[in-house]
Amino acid sequence: MSHETQIILDRVVLVKVDANIYGARKKLKKEDLVLADGSKLPPEDLASLGSKRLLDPDKLTVFNRLKKEAERICLRVGTRFLGGFAVPVESAASITAELERIGLDFAAAKTEFIAGYDAAVTDWVVRHPEFADIIEQAVDSVEFVSTRLSFDFLVVSVGLPESLPPADVARLDSKIGSLSEQMFYEISVEANHLIEQSLLGKEQVTRSALRPIRRMRDKLDGLGFLDYRVAPVVSTIDDLLARIPTKGAIEGSILQEILATAMLLSDPDKTRRHGEGLLVNQTPVVEEMDADEIIDYAEPEPPTPIISETDSDSPDFTDLFDGIFDDELEAESAADIWAIEVLLDKSQTDLKTGNDNDESNQSEHSAEPETVTAGSNDEADDSDQDYWF
Repeated sequence: MSHETQIILDRVVLVKVDANIYGARKKLKKEDLVLADGSKLPPEDLASLGSKRLLDPDKLTVFNRLKKEAERICLRVGTRFLGGFAVPVESAASITAELERIGLDFAAAKTEFIAGYDAAVTDWVVRHPEFADIIEQAVDSVEFVSTRLSFDFLVVSVGLPESLPPADVARLDSKIGSLSEQMFYEISVEANHLIEQSLLGKEQVTRSALRPIRRMRDKLDGLGFLDYRVAPVVSTIDDLLARIPTKGAIEGSILQEILATAMLLSDPDKTRRHGEGLLVNQTPVVEEMDADEIIDYAEPEPPTPIISETDSDSPDFTDLFDGIFDDELEAESAADIWAIEVLLDKSQTDLKTGNDNDESNQSEHSAEPETVTAGSNDEADDSDQDYWF
């Protein structure tokens, strides 16, 4: 196992959610169908029959809702991994508490469902009297149904025994290496949902539109050790949240910046390139760190920091987005071009209103591109700030 893989495994736990939900369905049989004279069913190698419901599916909605809620809780701070969720160790206690609450809600819903099971089946038969026979013949006993409704979860640490073949070790290294890709994909899904549901076509929004932005920010911050390009992206979001007015509706230029940021996050590749581009333009900070806490990323190779000799009184932010929107890359849509203009316009506005301390502010969130410090508190100070008003 590589050193990088071991460090990541030390920073996460695997949360497995095990929710079993009774389907209330049975396979539809040929004898269940009444065919017209001369009609016949296709052979089984050509087509297969579907299923029949044994009761109103709405009766099972509560169980599906609780299962999805448990998954959302895990995805709020973690990312999908090995059939479960890789969650930062420091978030394990809070996740466990919420999953225990869902377990209690699931048990209460199960008790209520079992108590009304017979009545639910009878109601279904009454609603479909012409098919009463095929429903009643397939009904399961209440005891069987009880065994098909359960909710549980497991929190474990992931590791490999030393005796495993090199091929298995390489397989785990590959899985760990794909965690950051999965994380950026999940962020893009939520960002796209925010754009479609809350931002597009709106001249103003309420503060509820900030909740998804804050969730994405916290998830990236908590899983920042997975990818060296995450920290500058978090800093970008922090800067945006800090400038949102404390009162009134969100509108005008700040709303356009929120939309532009959401559009950036909705594209995993652009998000990574944005973080990488910001790192290129930051002055590297040398700190004394324990060798065991340093992750050296070999794939992909992070860019070599560039230190430009410029007049400190005249900082240049025109290359702020180098590496994210390269000249040779054409914008994929008019919306992409517009988002670039908004973000670049913001950087030029900052240039005009800046002062002699701009140079120190530019390196305030600087990071070492080649390494990520596991357990560093540099970003933790920012994450404690409350941007909700």
